[in-house]
Amino acid sequence: MTAQLEYPDLQDSDALLSVQGLWKVFGPKAQRVPRRPELAALDRTDLYAKTGCTAAVRDLSFDVAPGEVFVVMGLSGSGKSTLVRCLTRLIEPTAGRLVFEGEDLRAADEKRLRALRRSKFSMVFQHFGLLPHRKVIDNVSYGLEIRGESKPDRRRRAQEVIDLVGLSGNEHLYPEQLSGGMQQRVGLARALANDPDVLLFDEPFSALDPLIRREMQTEVVRLHREVGKTMVFITHDLSEALKLGDRILLMRDGAAVQLGTGDELVGAPADDYVREFVRDVQRADVLTLRWIARRPRDGEPLDGPELGPDVLVREATRLVLEADRPVKVVSNGTLLGVIGDEEILAVVADN
Repeated sequence: MTAQLEYPDLQDSDALLSVQGLWKVFGPKAQRVPRRPELAALDRTDLYAKTGCTAAVRDLSFDVAPGEVFVVMGLSGSGKSTLVRCLTRLIEPTAGRLVFEGEDLRAADEKRLRALRRSKFSMVFQHFGLLPHRKVIDNVSYGLEIRGESKPDRRRRAQEVIDLVGLSGNEHLYPEQLSGGMQQRVGLARALANDPDVLLFDEPFSALDPLIRREMQTEVVRLHREVGKTMVFITHDLSEALKLGDRILLMRDGAAVQLGTGDELVGAPADDYVREFVRDVQRADVLTLRWIARRPRDGEPLDGPELGPDVLVREATRLVLEADRPVKVVSNGTLLGVIGDEEILAVVADN
């Protein structure tokens, strides 16, 4: 059983990108699947047996806020890569609505779509997609060239983003002269060069060595802090999702299982699938104090140290254990609860 996600009310929504009832079905007469409830309710195996169709994306609805890092996570075959391609209609959705800045993307013609992809969206792929015969600076400026900008303008902008992603001094090298991590930095710089409103990442670091992958994750965090771009990030790596995501959409067989912050997925998993998915997470590194605060007991002193509800358990551990009375969890002057050794150790020991 999957968690039910509310359909956004566009009139009241501040979303940059809104997805409503999105389906992508592959196979004969695909449109019938979302239209007929008895077909839409079938699981993947039964749907294929009955119709020859596969529902890669099933009735998804969510909003992405301006400046948010929205992570879509799932195992292989969950539909996450199909979803990110549907967002800009690189893959045509079967049903549903895609609304960007109030505009219905499914109603856009090819000319309008090309304009949006060139100016509003940029994508970073797993396999880099660099042009081998072009130097770094020419790869980075390629999108600007396609857009018709002058050579001096595109060189200036390319140099800005090359500096931003830490590639200074490598402008005149060819892709084959770069490491995998540096090639991905070129891909990231190319995506940033167009100054898009939304960056789409399709498992961009999964082919990199673990050390380089962590470095690139840190780079994305830094870039988001500096440039504030809205990001939709696809991954199968839970630790990556928890590190990067403001919110995480967990998918299974094309459908949403749970949508929430990292601490919500770990602290309140929607079902056994999510619970198993997050089982090995270091809970003290994800859960915040709001998840473990309890009501004060009768006669318990309330003059201990104060911490905010969004402080991580790991960060609060030393203070709580060294305090001679419960630590208060306070938000905007309101006491939400208290935390003592018992609450802290229950989380730390669970790791």
